[in-house]
Amino acid sequence: MAEALRLARKGLYTTDPNPRVGCVIADGAQVSGRGWHAAAGGPHAEIAALQDAALRRPGASLRGQTAYVTLEPCSHHGRTPPCADALVAAGIARVVIACADPNPRVNGGGVARLRAAGVEVQCGLMAEAAAALNCGFLMRMQAGRPWVRVKSAISLDGRTALRSGESRWISGEPSRRDVQHWRARSSAILTGIGTVLADDPRLDARLEDIVEAAVDGKVLQPLRVVADSRWRTPPGSRLLQDPARTLLAGDRDRPVPAALQALGARCLPLPARDGHVDLEALLRALAELEINEVQVEAGARLCGALLGAGLVDELLVYQAPVLLGDGGPGLAALGPLESMAERMHLEVLETTRFGDDLRIRLKPPSTRGLAEG
Repeated sequence: MAEALRLARKGLYTTDPNPRVGCVIADGAQVSGRGWHAAAGGPHAEIAALQDAALRRPGASLRGQTAYVTLEPCSHHGRTPPCADALVAAGIARVVIACADPNPRVNGGGVARLRAAGVEVQCGLMAEAAAALNCGFLMRMQAGRPWVRVKSAISLDGRTALRSGESRWISGEPSRRDVQHWRARSSAILTGIGTVLADDPRLDARLEDIVEAAVDGKVLQPLRVVADSRWRTPPGSRLLQDPARTLLAGDRDRPVPAALQALGARCLPLPARDGHVDLEALLRALAELEINEVQVEAGARLCGALLGAGLVDELLVYQAPVLLGDGGPGLAALGPLESMAERMHLEVLETTRFGDDLRIRLKPPSTRGLAEG
């Protein structure tokens, strides 16, 4: 199963909106075939493993062998036929599954189909690792919203910029390279109109270090999403140089400016609360667009609003050994808090050094619809 998970990671940057899945077919300790899902519309991991086995030993039977799969085999006709049927037809006698598939079109159907055909099925081996690899897909299927990851670079004194707003660069080059991998695995990058007006960002994934990591699939660029309640995104902004890859989310009760309409910008009218886009409605709309993982790269107000609403599943904080002084913004606007009892406790999941910086992955308090792993 560990090998199947390693194979699944080969699709980390390429499978959206599908999950990342790996499969190993073995006869005892002898591996017969390996496969992974590389891209939507292509062969699923089980089919790829069956094809690999056929190439290794043409005409050889797989009858009585075991398939190790990181996600429950599908049982429905989508872009490809059911993988459960293919495993049965190949004579696989036992299937070991890491993680159940909560997709309503599967959701136990693959297991039931296999058992009905007399195949022994075991579930739960290395389930936590498999769920972490597909946290966004599982969240979308279970809770109707994407997995939300807030990324920020901060100084030792907790600032994300100088008082003037200047923020390039707080973190070092190794940290910034690492961010590109997190961007590339994300389905969308979410920012606020304040960041767009102040920085005119591109919010794309620079792929020099990523293309080699992707196997048999084209690295997908994330959708850029701007929370822009008053439709103030400048038509000349760098985000709108490719309007098809940018989505502006604004107040449905305000007209979209003619300049944005003429540009062909993708505009998503949504309900607003207190003059700001309803963030729960935005995340539900992104889930309907089959967005699995959202990386938030925004100012303190939007990050604080998401955290305060219980809509953040993970924080990715790069802390640099620098001091930026008084007056600069912090990571999230959450206050003022009246007592220490109100402070937000975060669970540290991992700490990693990148050059002189420390990357800290954290989990906020339990969030609504949180997918385990």
